[in-house]
Amino acid sequence: MNHCLGSHVSVAGGLHLGVRRAVEVGCQCLQVFTKNANAWRAKPLDDAAVASWRAALAESGLRHPIAHASYLINLATPDDGLFEKSVDALVVEWQRCESLGIEGLVLHPGAYTTSDEATGLAKVATAIAMSGERVSPRVCRLLLENTAGQGTTLGYDLRQLGQIIAAVDSSSPSTAAQIGVCLDTCHAFAAGYAINTAAGWRDFSQQVVDHLPADSVRALHLNDSKKPLGSRVDRHEHIGRGQIGPDGFRLLLADPFFGPLPGYLETEKGTDPETGLDWDLINLKTLRSLADEV
Repeated sequence: MNHCLGSHVSVAGGLHLGVRRAVEVGCQCLQVFTKNANAWRAKPLDDAAVASWRAALAESGLRHPIAHASYLINLATPDDGLFEKSVDALVVEWQRCESLGIEGLVLHPGAYTTSDEATGLAKVATAIAMSGERVSPRVCRLLLENTAGQGTTLGYDLRQLGQIIAAVDSSSPSTAAQIGVCLDTCHAFAAGYAINTAAGWRDFSQQVVDHLPADSVRALHLNDSKKPLGSRVDRHEHIGRGQIGPDGFRLLLADPFFGPLPGYLETEKGTDPETGLDWDLINLKTLRSLADEV
């Protein structure tokens, strides 16, 4: 089975430098932020930055470039001002990905705060439909990410992601055709899916089939979990060193549907104090070792 494994990399100093960093640690695919994830405003992309990124990517041999949207965006909010601001921010990020030729933009559905689940889900669907109509994407899919389910955050139940996509489809079929899903292993485990066991993995896989549109899962976030099953707390750990452990990733990599999907690390950056090696390099090596066993 062919696996495509990579990581979220820093683009400090320029987007094209993210490509270089991905190659240096042995990535086959990469995820980036196209702007500061903790700020609303973004300096417009100029032609030189776009050209440098595209040239670096073409020369690198890397596949499946995706981006992660700002953490500030909350499409489920009952606050009208924040809702409008979030939609505008999503449009800008989606347009940036189109300009850069990025094939997926990962988005957390949001938190309904003082409203309720049904209202929050409806707001997310409305926001995505509005955004899609403004962007008219041709290259980049919006990838809804499952969540750990902290507080009032939506997306911890795969049924919620399916409901959002179905609601978008009913109001804007053209936008719905450009929506996919990115599944995060840490989030799934923290939300209560026992993907560390064979039975739990089978159940999770069946839930994907039952609640998500066919072929909607386009990417994976590969993260172990510091917190236990069902904790609803999102804390990433290095591969094989957390509560999911090697068995969960072995099951994923052996799965004929999930195994070939591009997988992106979002584990802690830096170097291992024991070996002095880059953590991305270590985690990718661990994943490839597990893949060789299946």
